[in-house]
Amino acid sequence: MTHIQEPPALAPDTVRIVPLGGIGNIGRNMTVFECNGRLLIVDCGVLFPEETQPGVDLILPDFDYIKDRLDDVDALVLTHGHEDHIGAVPYLLRLRPDIPIVGSEFTIALTEAKLAEWRIKPYSLVVREGDVERLGAFECEFISVNHSIPDALAIFMRSAGGNILITGDFKMDQLPLDGRITDLRAFARAGEEGVDLFMADSTNAEVPGFVHSEVEIGPVLENVFAQSRGQIVVAAFSSHVHRVQQVLDTAAKMGRKVSFVGRSMIKNMTIAAELGILTVPENTLIDVKDMEELPDHQRVFMSTGSQGEPMAVLSRIASGSHKRIGVGPGDTVIFASSLIPGNENSVFRLINGLTKLGARVVHQGNAQVHVSGHSAQGELLFAYNIVEPLNAMPIHGEARHLVANGALAVKTGVPPENVLICEDGSVVDLHDGVAKIVGEVPVGYVFVDGSSVGEIGEADLTDRRTLGEEGFIAIYAVVDGHERTIITGPHIQARGMAEDDSVFDTILPEVKEALEKKLAAPSADAYQMQQAMRRVVGRWAARKLRRAPMIIPTVIEA
Repeated sequence: MTHIQEPPALAPDTVRIVPLGGIGNIGRNMTVFECNGRLLIVDCGVLFPEETQPGVDLILPDFDYIKDRLDDVDALVLTHGHEDHIGAVPYLLRLRPDIPIVGSEFTIALTEAKLAEWRIKPYSLVVREGDVERLGAFECEFISVNHSIPDALAIFMRSAGGNILITGDFKMDQLPLDGRITDLRAFARAGEEGVDLFMADSTNAEVPGFVHSEVEIGPVLENVFAQSRGQIVVAAFSSHVHRVQQVLDTAAKMGRKVSFVGRSMIKNMTIAAELGILTVPENTLIDVKDMEELPDHQRVFMSTGSQGEPMAVLSRIASGSHKRIGVGPGDTVIFASSLIPGNENSVFRLINGLTKLGARVVHQGNAQVHVSGHSAQGELLFAYNIVEPLNAMPIHGEARHLVANGALAVKTGVPPENVLICEDGSVVDLHDGVAKIVGEVPVGYVFVDGSSVGEIGEADLTDRRTLGEEGFIAIYAVVDGHERTIITGPHIQARGMAEDDSVFDTILPEVKEALEKKLAAPSADAYQMQQAMRRVVGRWAARKLRRAPMIIPTVIEA
């Protein structure tokens, strides 16, 4: 068992930073800041499960660290509206519904719509770039940053313990569609004032150079649309307003109509249009029901499901189970999004399935239909040189991303000992320009499985993986507890195995013999009899079948 070094008591006028998610993986971003007894939370997102986590719907940050101190939380600040930054807000607000939520207009609108489904009416504060708000022990200045969702913000956090600049997710697109660039002048002002700790996005820290501009996607889409003679289905993240805007503009130019399909796509684009963030060309957007009246060459479906999610629109189209949309020869499907690590197999299966139907599939591997929303090495180097921080704590990334980000910090002059490569649960204290890891707190994955939250653990997932990969064997017998004899059985039934149940006929005599031996011992109870049968079948399955199935023995005493 790994020893957890408990952090010391927090000294006065010291900032304590505890990431509860987003460090070591890409998702469930949440960081707790503490100073002089008051807490401020930045982001509260979800992580989406991998194939090795069967049955799991979402993974939440572990709230245990703060569950007994929720009254000390002065606000929850959201950097932007992606699910990995806002998706867990309802689960936190179930614990304390009146935690004030602070964020940009679009971020707050997306969060409030999510909370409305939970019947939670939050206390919201909308801020813009340039605003300064006192939130308990922290003064927060909000800075415009460019990302793959509108209205993203960085936070310059001032406190008695020091100044912290948190980029959130960002890049430096110099030609953004909305004209809202990352405010490097504000970064420079923060640097001149003094940044004691710089917490920068690490997602693309291994990628050389600079991220391409979003405007480069437009001509590629036009070219794909021009070559398409049938229907076009474009799959993208339901929050990527700029990508949807380019699809709408291209469709209008090519004389096609667009329908939004997928609940989250419809909801988010409705909010974006109401706020004036999305501009819908006249006579371009129609309801999906009305698409049936148009010829194929005039149809564009803007859908969810770019990550191969089983119940999303695109997967249902590929399986032929969508009630209104199908694809075939002459149709084009565009994956206008990045591939989230862990989703590779699901996405490639989906691409293969669509290809088998005869559709032309365009994706990041064969056309530039996506650009990243995260800074590459060139942009990160710019940021470090502008900010000139005393200490660096890379955030938002897997271990390799964090290390690569830290190496960039060192190249720009940050002393190696001042670069903090942390994990979820690491405890960092900042005081008088010195930042150091002082301990750790236990932080686990909290699994959402249907209506249950945190009720299943790794042991349950191991059982599920075993069931899925190795199969299931049930052994049952009825015994006379007084006469110590077998009344019926033992019987064996198997599921999820290639072999017919008759294969177990050769082992049944050994199972019966093991059970009779236990019955001959007066002190043996039902549990011991069950384990005796389990051991015989387990050894046999490993030897003969090369399998390690889940074995459930049952002995009923009559």
